[in-house]
Amino acid sequence: MRPARAGDPPMSSPVVVVVVLLLFLTPAAVVVAWRPWPQTVLNTTITSGKDGGVAMGLGASKKYEGSSEFVHLRYHMGPVLTANITVHPIWYGDWTRAQKHILRAFLHSISPPDPAAVSIPSVAAWWRTVQLYTDQTGDNVSRTVILGAEKNDRRYSHGKSLTRLSIQSVIRAAVTARTRPLPVNPRGGLYLLLTSADVAVQDFCGQVCGFHYFTFPSIVGYTLPYAWVGNSAAKCPGICAYPFAVPEYIPGARSAGRPPNGDVGVDGMVSVVAHELAEMASNPLVNAWYAGGDPSFPTEIADLCEGIYGTGGGGAYTGQLLVDGRSGAAYNVNGVGGRKFLVQWIWNPNLNYCSGPNALDQ
Repeated sequence: MRPARAGDPPMSSPVVVVVVLLLFLTPAAVVVAWRPWPQTVLNTTITSGKDGGVAMGLGASKKYEGSSEFVHLRYHMGPVLTANITVHPIWYGDWTRAQKHILRAFLHSISPPDPAAVSIPSVAAWWRTVQLYTDQTGDNVSRTVILGAEKNDRRYSHGKSLTRLSIQSVIRAAVTARTRPLPVNPRGGLYLLLTSADVAVQDFCGQVCGFHYFTFPSIVGYTLPYAWVGNSAAKCPGICAYPFAVPEYIPGARSAGRPPNGDVGVDGMVSVVAHELAEMASNPLVNAWYAGGDPSFPTEIADLCEGIYGTGGGGAYTGQLLVDGRSGAAYNVNGVGGRKFLVQWIWNPNLNYCSGPNALDQ
């Protein structure tokens, strides 16, 4: 990524753009993931039917990319979000009702009202890895994540081209609005700015798909953890909606097939939102959990597992995915209302490698 320009907030936890070489063959009820180095990780197949059964053909695989002995994730004594977490979406631009329903369903799935009603592997089980992170008193990241008040900015109040600083101005407008302002909650509030497919954002597609930081009191009036995630459908689905789309410049590349909720851009956003929420919870003020010596460019708990969605993932291989037996859509976690999602794994501090609820050894 480029060095930060004067006036930019530091680039904490960007979802870094990675060039991948990945081919997916997707028969009606089976997904076969091909890796460029098949002698290292063999092809694998998983099929999931409506009854939740899973059949596997498993070759040699590994749980994470690289060696965990080289990962020096450290706690830097800052806070983590131990209080109940409330996510406040800010819908910037042109959003359909169906698109909002997808993202809301994912947020509701982190702490569902009836966990027993959600099939496994679940979004809630994915969040349990995030809960493993603690503060200096030993308290864990909260298990409770709820969808709070929302704000619509349909008129593009700050234009269709946003900078990192103007993103904070959008958040200021949302918390200081004359009608229905978002509540200010520095302790457990997370402010999630979601930009529609027709909005350009500084470094979007070229270097990042999303990022998180905290607001400056000089701009917003408060210090609030926030994240931005953009819909890449019109600009770079092959980069930010991977693996449901792949870069056009890779000859013969095929995507993972139909996204689980039928919207390539928004289904791609789900994993980026998950990435940023995990890191905001474990490093809200950029002084808690991260690797590397520069807090302006930290490697955080989701950065360490970017591009890994299942057992064997790493390099150019997503790992083993489930495929819905009815729709043919690829996914790895279940949510409320029968929804399915594909979200990346998170670094597990106890196991010292990337893990997720769809791992074959759990």
